[in-house]
Amino acid sequence: MIRENRTFAEIRPGDSAELMRTCTADDFFVFATASGNHNPLHLPEHDHDGDGVKDEPIAPAMWVGSLISAVLGNILPGPGTLYRAQDLQFLGHAQAGDDLVARVTVLEKHDDGRVRLATIVERPSDGATLVRGEALVQAPSAKLSFEDLDLPGLVVQRHRHFDTLLERARALPPLTVAVVAPEEPNSLGGALLAAEHHLITPIFVGDRTRIEAAAREIGRSITQVEIVDTSGHVAAANKAVDLIAAGRAQALMKGHLHTDDLLRAALRKDNGLRSGRRLTHVFVMDVPGLAHPLLVTDAAINITPDLTTKVDIVQNAIDLAISLGIPEPKVGILSAVETVNPAIPSSVDAALLSKMAERGQITGGIVDGPLAMDNALDLKAARTKGLTGAVAGQAEVLVVPGLDAGNMLAKQLTYISKAEGAGLVMGAKVPIIMTSRADGEKARLASCAVAAVHHARVSASRVAELAQQ
Repeated sequence: MIRENRTFAEIRPGDSAELMRTCTADDFFVFATASGNHNPLHLPEHDHDGDGVKDEPIAPAMWVGSLISAVLGNILPGPGTLYRAQDLQFLGHAQAGDDLVARVTVLEKHDDGRVRLATIVERPSDGATLVRGEALVQAPSAKLSFEDLDLPGLVVQRHRHFDTLLERARALPPLTVAVVAPEEPNSLGGALLAAEHHLITPIFVGDRTRIEAAAREIGRSITQVEIVDTSGHVAAANKAVDLIAAGRAQALMKGHLHTDDLLRAALRKDNGLRSGRRLTHVFVMDVPGLAHPLLVTDAAINITPDLTTKVDIVQNAIDLAISLGIPEPKVGILSAVETVNPAIPSSVDAALLSKMAERGQITGGIVDGPLAMDNALDLKAARTKGLTGAVAGQAEVLVVPGLDAGNMLAKQLTYISKAEGAGLVMGAKVPIIMTSRADGEKARLASCAVAAVHHARVSASRVAELAQQ
């Protein structure tokens, strides 16, 4: 878009121009960062009046007023304009989601090249005037035109999807979780943190002496937590599975032990947690700038899955996505290309999985593949390649060809795209919570929240099924 200014000679009293802008919560974070004004009144997820309820943020008044400068600098007078003075009266407040119109009208011209303009910001939805005042600017004397500047994009590192998930999970009864070998500070601290947030009620299964030593190291009391004293990680994993088989726990959580030891106990033949499906791991990623949670699978358990295993990988991910509130998950089966190439086995598997979903062998979601990474997530890239299906460019679940690709993708999202990732093992009778020592506080909480929300939906479905019998 070419922007052309109005020179001082071209401007006439009565000339007017306006721009519309939609308020977003991210605008308020950007303003807080740029201005240094961190007043919580203007930021989401804060209790502004101290009543214990989080309130909708109010747009910073100076941010609303700054919309006037966009009209002056872009349209009237336009490029080359310099501010000399601005007075503002703040008459109302805006909130995220409001459409605002900033308008300027020329009042008079001075002989020295200055122009005085009436300035106003209104909310068209109710006709409210939010800001009124006058601006004095130095109008450009030379004709200028610019192609609209390609400014660097800004991504606010906010994890709104996990915030919503945590709120949803806190409304549920705490999930009783058998935590296996929380014998060092990270694993113990993560379980205690989730308990403090009323997401879980932990039962610690492991060496009591080591668990108590870890608690002392982080300065925490665990006197209110049940400890099942068990020596050795293999024994602890089996004892935790016994607790689930006896109905004393509703989920399993990995502590400071090898994943193989935990899953071997879960998959034992006698009173194990087998459900008839393969165990598969799902990362739930909250990626800043992405409008929905992104599920990545399998990035932790199945190294080179065959087609049969991939069916379970896809179905488990769909089931979890539904629990997270995605009614009909869009599943993109990833490959290096978006066309079937017999020389690339992942592209063949992707096409077969897509057809199996079409025939009802995979249910609950929309499955399409093969898709390359770009046209799975970017609608413009998908349309450029001529892909018009419901999944292309809009995938909510990404199924990777193998563990290598999945692990790299998940870590790229975490360390480059600043995503937070929750981990859950699916395919067992109960959720298995998997966290990493490198996980931050929000990721640990989110993993427990994902387990709680999924358990609640599955339990409700089982009750409904029994009622119909």
